[in-house]
Amino acid sequence: MIFVWAFVIGGLLCAVAQLVMDLGRFTPGQVLVLAVVVGAILGGVGWYGKLVEFAGAGAAVPLPGFGYTMVEGIGEAVRQKGVLGLFTGGLTAAAGGIKAAVLFGVAAALIFKPKA
Repeated sequence: MIFVWAFVIGGLLCAVAQLVMDLGRFTPGQVLVLAVVVGAILGGVGWYGKLVEFAGAGAAVPLPGFGYTMVEGIGEAVRQKGVLGLFTGGLTAAAGGIKAAVLFGVAAALIFKPKA
């Protein structure tokens, strides 16, 4: 059943983002930033964590999940390192995803010929 809820919640998050772009006349970049910020805010107040527990990857993988991961990483780093954790926690928590995005981007650039 977790797969069904992951699919439903992930699909709803994507549908909301698409509606924001279509009805609000926002650019994809603006919606990207909005989704990450909303995920960070909801993670900060403790609501997004409950959604991740319920929907698993359906909530953790989309863009709001990135904001949530950053906030969780910052919170953990602040508990361990104090104020220095404000600057290191988010990048440490999201390092795997950032590294994968960079490596896949470089691989795609090497394999395919971009057009101007």
